[in-house]
Formats: sequence, structure tokens, C-alpha cells
Amino acid sequence: MRYEEKEKLTRHRDTSDEAVASRLKAAVLVSGLRQKDIAAALGLSTKTLNSQIMKGRPSISLMAFFYREHRIDFNFLLFGDFVQLPGDVQAELLGALADGKLS
Repeated sequence: MRYEEKEKLTRHRDTSDEAVASRLKAAVLVSGLRQKDIAAALGLSTKTLNSQIMKGRPSISLMAFFYREHRIDFNFLLFGDFVQLPGDVQAELLGALADGKLS
């Protein structure tokens, strides 16, 4: 996949709530966990976690969780910057975003 295609998929530099929400949904999918499991790991209610994801407004603890547990850093989540991601993580996230099933 060409660099420009990756930028388009990740909505690189798009900080809108919608773009952040899309990247958060991809991160959840790639993690292989259910939202209730992520919420439990963070000590949050599932409703609170779902709200953060759907509104595209992740807490610092959620972003730290994705970084610590899944090597997905805040630069990707907030800005769509994918170049610093490990190759396997980048490929999985791009695949999730390309799939179009993140609604």
C-alpha cells in the first residue's frame, strides 16, 4: 500500500472527533478485546468507555492502555500518524480501517 493511501485511510492529521472515533474503533478491533473487558481493565463502566470511543474523545488512561497493551500510541489515535507504529500493528490497524466495518 502506498504512503498516500495509508494517509487517506488513517485520516492523517484529521483531529475531528469523527476521525479519532474511527481510529479508536480500529484500535478496539485490533486489540481483540470487547469493550467491557477494556473498561474493566481501566476501572471504567462500559458506558463511559463507549462514550469515549463514540465521541472520539479518549481519556489519557485509555490511550495509555492501547500503548502499553497493544503498542498503539496516542499519535495514531489523535492524529492518524502511523509511521511510528510497529509494522505488524500498522498492518492490522490499516486492515481494520480499510475493512469499513467500524460503524
